[in-house]
Amino acid sequence: MKSILELNNVRKEYKDFILKDISFTLNRGYIMGFIGPNGAGKSTTIKLIMNLLKKNNGEIKILGLDNIKHENEIKQRIGFVYDENHFYEELTLKQMKNATAGFYVNWSDRLYHKYMINFNLKEDKKIKELSKGMLMKFSLVLALSHDAELIIMDEPTSGLDPVFRSEFLDILMDIIQDENKAILFSTHITTDLEKIADYITFINDGSLIFSKTKDELLDSYGIVKGSKELLNDTLRESLVGIKYNKFGFEALTTETIKLRRSYRDELVIERPTLEDIMLLSIKEDC
Repeated sequence: MKSILELNNVRKEYKDFILKDISFTLNRGYIMGFIGPNGAGKSTTIKLIMNLLKKNNGEIKILGLDNIKHENEIKQRIGFVYDENHFYEELTLKQMKNATAGFYVNWSDRLYHKYMINFNLKEDKKIKELSKGMLMKFSLVLALSHDAELIIMDEPTSGLDPVFRSEFLDILMDIIQDENKAILFSTHITTDLEKIADYITFINDGSLIFSKTKDELLDSYGIVKGSKELLNDTLRESLVGIKYNKFGFEALTTETIKLRRSYRDELVIERPTLEDIMLLSIKEDC
């Protein structure tokens, strides 16, 4: 299986924050959800991948190439979709396309018109006339019209209404049917990733917590609920992020089989969501 994106011990040091030796791999044909709380290091990691920041240590390879030595070649073969609008608002979509197309040697007007029709976008519309959802679609059109192999997305569904988000996710699922492509999808909306992601990479406070397949992740964790009286030292060792409420406690565990055998009906163990795993795995007991 050929990797399209590879980070090996990537480190970035600021005065008040350190991205600590991050390593993960994304293969062709897959969508990777990139998650973590605000300030975790997601945007820093993406900027390092894009060579917008200088790393202190480590190696980043895109399409098998060093992202610094082969920056120009790499950027011809990847696309970007950001949460913020970086377009000229007074231009029409056609004018914006013309301003963009010249940067790419593999630009295809055939692909451009195909996606404009598929996404129901009109060339004579001005950028300022588009909703946020339509802007995201247009960003994706530009990213795909030079046949990008790796699509990097930073919070693309943030602020979109549920209908637009669902439609946008369907578009991504359609794109990834081309097994030569891959998508890195940074978001805080974990429910979107439950629908489309193959892999989940989670960072917190500059450290990699895990990078696993979504199914492996959801299968390996459980939400444990029970009465406070059960919380002895032995049980606590199997729990993470214990949260108390008027009914008892709730926590995360990776030892569901062991706890079911030991406590049987005394504990309720449920399948978690990605949000459960993210929030409880970084939560201090309270």
